[in-house]
Order: sequence, then C-alpha cells, then structure tokens
Amino acid sequence: MSIFKAPKGTYDLIPPDSARFLAVREAIAAPLRTSGYGYIETPGFENVELFARGVGESTDIVTKEMYAFETKGGDQLALRPEGTASVLRAALEANLHKTGNLPVKLWYSGSYYRYERPQKGRYRHFSQVGAEAIGAEDPALDAELIILADQAYRSLGLRNFRILLNSLGDKECRPVYRAALQDFLRGLDLDEDTLRRADINPLRVLDDKRPDVQKQLTDAPLLRDYLCDACKAYHEEVRELITAAGVSFEDDPKLVRGLDYYTRTTFEFVHDGLGSQSAVGGGGRYDGLSEMIGGPALPSVGWALGVDRTVLALEAEGVELELPSATSVFAVPLGEDARRVLFAKVTELRKVGIAADFSYGVKGLKGAMKNANRSGARYTIVAGERDLAEGVVQLKDMESGEQTAVGVNEIVAELESRLG
Repeated sequence: MSIFKAPKGTYDLIPPDSARFLAVREAIAAPLRTSGYGYIETPGFENVELFARGVGESTDIVTKEMYAFETKGGDQLALRPEGTASVLRAALEANLHKTGNLPVKLWYSGSYYRYERPQKGRYRHFSQVGAEAIGAEDPALDAELIILADQAYRSLGLRNFRILLNSLGDKECRPVYRAALQDFLRGLDLDEDTLRRADINPLRVLDDKRPDVQKQLTDAPLLRDYLCDACKAYHEEVRELITAAGVSFEDDPKLVRGLDYYTRTTFEFVHDGLGSQSAVGGGGRYDGLSEMIGGPALPSVGWALGVDRTVLALEAEGVELELPSATSVFAVPLGEDARRVLFAKVTELRKVGIAADFSYGVKGLKGAMKNANRSGARYTIVAGERDLAEGVVQLKDMESGEQTAVGVNEIVAELESRLG
C-alpha cells in the first residue's frame, strides 16, 4: 500500500522545527497584544465574491491562484488567499465599528492558500500573522503598525531586513495617474493579457515580476509625481513619525503590492537573503475596502507578516532562537510501585507549571535513560523498589551527571527551586 504524502506545494510542521514557527508567531503577536489589538479568528473559507471585490478581479490572486469551489448546496466559496477581507467582513458582520471607540484594532494568525508554482519561500499553503486597525484615518496609525512590525522582527534577532515605503494616492489623485500610466503602457510591447490588465488596473502591471516587462517600465510615470497635496502631507507625516521612532526605511516609488484595495500608505518588508521571494511581509492603508464589500466608509490600515518566510530569514542570518525546553523533567520508574508514585509526581509537576514527561511502556533502565537524553530534560527522576522503601527518589542533573537522593514528598519543591 502506498503511503500518502502532503499535497504538492504544502508542508507539515513537526517537532522540533515546529517550535521555531510557534516562537515566531508569538514574537510577532507580542507587541500587538500590548498595543490594544484583540485576537480575531475567521473561517478558512469565504464567499468567492468577498475576495473578487476586495482583493480585485484583475489580480493574479483572484484570476489564477484562488482555490474556488462549489458546495453541495450550490454556494460559491474559496479558501482564503489573504486575511484582510475576511477580518473586515467579520468586523462588519459583528458591528464592531458601532460599539464605541475607533479604530477597531484586531490581530490574527492562520493558514492561507494560493495555487502558485511551488518554490522555496512560496507555498500553496502558508502561515501569516496579521493586524488590522479599522475605522480611522490617521498617519500615526500607519506609523504604529510599521513600528510594531519592526519591533517584532528585531525581537527575534533579525537585522538584515529592509522596509520599503510608498504612497498610492487616493480617489482624488490616483485617477489622473492611472490615465497617464495607461497611456504609457499602451505604447509598450506587451502581450494581450498584460494589456487587458492595464485597462482594468494599470498599477498591477508595475507589479509584474517578468524581466522583459520590468525592462520596459524603466521610464514609467511615478505616482509620487501625481500625488495631491493632501496625500503628500499625509505621507510625509507617516515618514516623520517612523523616522522619529528610530525605524529606518527606503522610499520606493514603484512599490505597488499585489492587492487592489490599497490606498495611500503602502509598505513591504524584504530580506535580501531569500532570493527571488524576498518579501517577508507587507501591508498598507485600504480606505475604500469597506464600501467595496458592502459596508460603510471605514478608513483602515493593516499588514500581514509571513511566518514561513520569517523562519527562512532567520535561517539566512544564522539566528538561533532561544526556545524553552519541551521537557524539563523526565521520570524513569523501575517497577510497578515506582510507576504509580512517579506518575503522580509528574502530574504534580505539570500542575505547578514544570514541563515533565514520563517513560511510558515497559523499558529497562538503559532504554529509559536513552529516552530521557532524547527528551532534552535538564533533570531525570529515577526510582526503584529500594528507593521507595527508603522514601526517596534519585534526582539526576543531566548536564553535570550529579545524582542525589531526594525525599519523595520533597521532590516537587526541590525541582521548583532548581528550575526557578
């Protein structure tokens, strides 16, 4: 019988590597928790139209990469390719914008799905942590999110990442730029699909990664030259706030991002050690998305950071995360009476917050001690009939090799003291 394998373009998270992914998720979420962001979780699939309207019908995500299907009941659904549209839909459905203070600040973590050509750093199933601030138009909010992402990366020990920053204008100035860009693109040697994309949303063409297309875009008009005074002032304040916080960034007038809903502030986090898939995260302001999906005007800003790519970035820099040991104490019983006594002690240790494991199955001392070594435990408790008759267990320090007898009733307190 053949053995099943994970679908192409996906991966399994298994110990011990999975501990790094959990640590990255926690590090990204940590500054959000202390900045007023509450946790939200949405379904893994949504109505197809939510993404068609929000992400954009001209984007590769919707036209080529979305996993869409029809249910037995005839509903047209899609596995979520990104998080913002789902989070905004959930916030609107729950009327969070009507409950009081704006912005509504939310963070989330989960899996997302895109049918892409698999390669290192680009998967069909991937993990992100995201944050959204819904219902306020304020440069300080844009700056806050960029600063929090920078803080999260630096807390992990990442140093060789860059922040790219741009403004995409708004409904006042972008149409003028759009027309100028379309005129420029019509004069290039582009294929029919790309020209069709230029008619629907010409900014998408600027995001085209093909070298033959990028070569022709060298002299393309830049949006920054078309920004209205309000957008210029807004963007300058974002830049000043980030700079004042000590966060470095690079102005990138060609930065577009791959989603249609972005307006004004847009940014991307890139790491040069990842090859072609250099973006580790990004985001921006999306002031019109709420109206696109049927809600009221709710100017908003957010980002999503890739857990997978952040792990790859850490590897590229040779950063080793300080991970807590999965097991601090390992219990090795010798005999049935010892099994009952030590199992009870392991339960007590867990109740006081000490990570403890047990030698399950019938094993001799040699085999059980091998398991203790593999567990990574700092201490091993060993007990046999003679030990129990004397009311003690043997406590072995796995680093020094030192072994001492400790009273059965004192072992939990002793380990609490040693492990701090």
